[in-house]
Amino acid sequence: MILLTKLNNQKILVNLETVKYVESVPDTLIFFTNGESVMVKESVEVLSEAVLTYQVTVFKRSQEPAAAPIP
Repeated sequence: MILLTKLNNQKILVNLETVKYVESVPDTLIFFTNGESVMVKESVEVLSEAVLTYQVTVFKRSQEPAAAPIP
């Protein structure tokens, strides 16, 4: 999930697995797989960087050794 800001300054977390596509019209409009959409303050470029950072973080965590089981 990534943290974004709606036009009314409300912070929201967006689950990237539910995003269908993004448009810049001129604000950034995110369309979800369920047909809903939300407009956010962050530019498409900022959103793209946030997605990349999130994906790198997930990948790095997947490469960490699993914690030892609790006896």
